[in-house]
Amino acid sequence: MTVVGGGILGLSCAWELVRRGARLRVIEAEHIGAGSSGGHVGALAPHAPENWNGKKAFQLESLLMAADFWAGVEAVSGLPTGYGRVGRVQPVADAAEAERLQPRIAASARQWPAHMAMRLTDRPAAPLSPQSPLGLWLEDGLTARINPRAALTALAAAIRGRGGEIVEGRALHPHEVSGPVLWATGTPGLEALSQDLGHPVGKGVKGQSALLRFDAGVAAQLFAGGLHIVPHEDGTVAIGSTSENDFTDNRTDAQLDDIIARARGICPALAEAPVIDRWSGSRPRAKSRAPLLGPWPGREGHFVANGGFKIGFGMAPKIAVVMADLLLDGRDSIPGEFRLA
Repeated sequence: MTVVGGGILGLSCAWELVRRGARLRVIEAEHIGAGSSGGHVGALAPHAPENWNGKKAFQLESLLMAADFWAGVEAVSGLPTGYGRVGRVQPVADAAEAERLQPRIAASARQWPAHMAMRLTDRPAAPLSPQSPLGLWLEDGLTARINPRAALTALAAAIRGRGGEIVEGRALHPHEVSGPVLWATGTPGLEALSQDLGHPVGKGVKGQSALLRFDAGVAAQLFAGGLHIVPHEDGTVAIGSTSENDFTDNRTDAQLDDIIARARGICPALAEAPVIDRWSGSRPRAKSRAPLLGPWPGREGHFVANGGFKIGFGMAPKIAVVMADLLLDGRDSIPGEFRLA
């Protein structure tokens, strides 16, 4: 069995397959994490709990699976992933916003585990808490964080530790192999699918992020001003990200400078924190806005796991299970809105 793509969806599916005893190799055209999974942010944030639907339920189940999933990876690899369910803090602008948040808070109590539900507080558990004009913040206990690059390194080591093969620096073309192949190739994969099927199924959206040297300890992440500000356990803070539909290249530019400046304005403690890395990449967004999972139409024995966009790391544990069920047991539990048809 072959998995093509060394990003979060490819490696998570490969891990679940080898964990269940499959003989497997991973083919990555460049290097592990070369695509959109190799950024900094790692915010495992849930969808808003109002207007509940199948996509939100799938994501919730995946977020709740994450602690055991990543613990298993760490146990086999012996490497840290940076996973932690640290929660999230968001400033409340004014009394009108606090009132508007009441239905969202009530929905979180209905749909999420009660002890993880949203609540308003005047004493946020976050050392980097941004200022709130009202003196209130919205907290939740479901949001988690992962260190993307550390997690991919640990996944690759765990796969190899269970006997899987990983080949880097080599492309695989669709007609090279006759056995089962899972394509998890991000933006290039969406382009290949669109060309093969004769209609657009998605595209790449450029994102930029930065990594600052600042040790906030074990702290809740922040969401403010449209930015994710995520303290990691290795003494860094990730800031991101842009969402650029129109772009000519994948290099970082002045838009990243802007979000760094905005983040420092939101969190004055970061004002002097040095930027130690800048990243940009094309993130695969399906036209449906949901992951694309299942058989590749018209190509027997070929399967697809793509379209993670901003939620790939959060969705990965559950996606890995449903794709392994399909490839190994023929059991199809893919939600209808995720199907590639």
